[in-house]
Amino acid sequence: MFSKSTEYALRATIYIAQKSNEEKKLSIGLISKAIGSPASFTAKILQNLTRAKIVNAVRGPNGGFYLTQKAKKLSVRSILEAMNEDKILKKCVLGLKKCSEEKPCPMHNQYKFIKENLVELFESKTIGMLAEEIKNGESFIK
Repeated sequence: MFSKSTEYALRATIYIAQKSNEEKKLSIGLISKAIGSPASFTAKILQNLTRAKIVNAVRGPNGGFYLTQKAKKLSVRSILEAMNEDKILKKCVLGLKKCSEEKPCPMHNQYKFIKENLVELFESKTIGMLAEEIKNGESFIK
C-alpha cells in the first residue's frame, strides 16, 4: 500500500518509541538492523522524520534518536504526512484525476467507505499505542 520508505518510517518510528527515551537514544545501526533496512536508507528516512519533529536526534558520542512523550501521542497519519504519502488517502483508487461524487470511477462508491475507514485508523492510532501493543505482545514488527 505504501512505498518502502514509508513502511520503514513506520517501523522505525514504532521501534524508536518502544525502545528509547531522552536518556536512552538509539543509533542508526541499531534501528536499521531492528527494522531490516539498510543503514544509509534508514538515515535518510530518519532525517525526514526529524525535520517533521516526529523523531528527535542528538549528535555526538552519546547521541542518537529518541521520541518524546509528546511525539508518542502523534497519530500514524503524521508519519504518512512526513513521508508525503498521505495523498494516498485522498486520491482515486484507479488514479483518475477527476473522480468525484458527481463523476465517480467504477470503484468510487465502494472504495470511499474503505478510504474513510483507513483515514479513521491512521488518525486514531498513535505511535505510542502501536509501541505499547508490541511491548504487550499483542502484535509485532519483525
